[in-house]
Amino acid sequence: MYVCGITPYDESHLGHARCYVFFDVVKRLFKESGLEVTCIQNFTDIDDKIIARAKDLKEDPKKCADRFIEDYFQKMDLLNVKRATFYPRVTEVIPEIIQFIQKLLGLGLAYPLDGDIYYSVRNFKGYGKLSKRTLDEMESGARVEVDERKQDPFDFALWKKAKEGEPFWDSPWGGGRPGWHIECSVMAMKHLGETFDIHGGGQDLIFPHHENEIAQSEGLTKKIFARAWLHNGFVTVNREKMSKSLGNFFTLREIFEKFKPEVVRFFLLSRHYRTPLDFSDELLQQSANAYQSLKEAEEISFFLLEEEPKEHLILEDKKKFFLDALSDDFNTEKAIAELFKLRNEMVEAFKKRDLAWIAKARNTLYHCSVELLGVSLKSDLTLPLIGELKQKLKERELARKNKDWARADILRNEILMKGRVIEDTPSGPIIKSKG
Repeated sequence: MYVCGITPYDESHLGHARCYVFFDVVKRLFKESGLEVTCIQNFTDIDDKIIARAKDLKEDPKKCADRFIEDYFQKMDLLNVKRATFYPRVTEVIPEIIQFIQKLLGLGLAYPLDGDIYYSVRNFKGYGKLSKRTLDEMESGARVEVDERKQDPFDFALWKKAKEGEPFWDSPWGGGRPGWHIECSVMAMKHLGETFDIHGGGQDLIFPHHENEIAQSEGLTKKIFARAWLHNGFVTVNREKMSKSLGNFFTLREIFEKFKPEVVRFFLLSRHYRTPLDFSDELLQQSANAYQSLKEAEEISFFLLEEEPKEHLILEDKKKFFLDALSDDFNTEKAIAELFKLRNEMVEAFKKRDLAWIAKARNTLYHCSVELLGVSLKSDLTLPLIGELKQKLKERELARKNKDWARADILRNEILMKGRVIEDTPSGPIIKSKG
């Protein structure tokens, strides 16, 4: 897998989170299926945006990029996104990029222009096959580099001549740096070969970025670049795409101040990856409530069983339903619905104290939620705390039997101080999280 990484010029935001949480689930599912997964995710650590931001901050562009790369890792760790196999950076592959461009020039697929090098789009016959548009149907716009010097408006820069005061690298065409699109072709082919299985990224990368990657890569090798393409949908606010220009932009730091990272991850997986995901505090709170109900089922199971999950003792039919949903175009929304079906059955089993079935159900819930969706259900419950709570519960029941209501209230409040509440059921009391 090759997943397009961030351009580190600012803090990581919710759009980043949606992309990399989703592809984390893709990796987890493949590994569950017995496949070996090599995942490459790049950092575009030199770019116009980085140079402009570094200038505003009065710091070196490399230092600026490094700082935001570190921010990215911190936020993804909080979201339980497992690390990629390797994270190449553009600045580490400049020699390979120059060689790639030289080969394209030799094939007549690129041309020099005043120190810049451009790819000649019309010389690649398959252009537009990913976005399913022909050149005649496309219009020059914001995502197409408009430059009257170019042979064609759709031609894109492979190498940019350095402007005064900008970082640059020496090349046969003079000092400069790579264009945006060439870097991913080079890094993907360096680590995965000329043809690999899956290329992924956000929906906004389909055109022109991924279309241009195909053109330059397949133009050079005459082979299929990626066998499959996966693109996650936009994050929207009031059904408008989240963007800085619209003022509806939210960093993960800001969101984590209100909601736990595990709730944010659960929210991001609550819709199918290709559909738009509308964001609001209200929708995140709904996810927090739903997440809490799953966590509560796991906690009650732990309280009743007093043991850690044992993954070899699971409900195979429930796991199959979950995997079938997740295997249907990575449908996390449908897979989560299967978790709630299991959770509802667990609630009924709690009333009957069917401990053998509860043990298997809990192990199944743990495996599907924690291992496959990456949504942690971890609580502060420990075996010593369970022992203490059970003792207080036992004493409370005795006090109630003896009609010592004052003592029963004291014990109830002591349990409450531990962050738990008592729910009386026909088969006996159960201690639940008050959150």
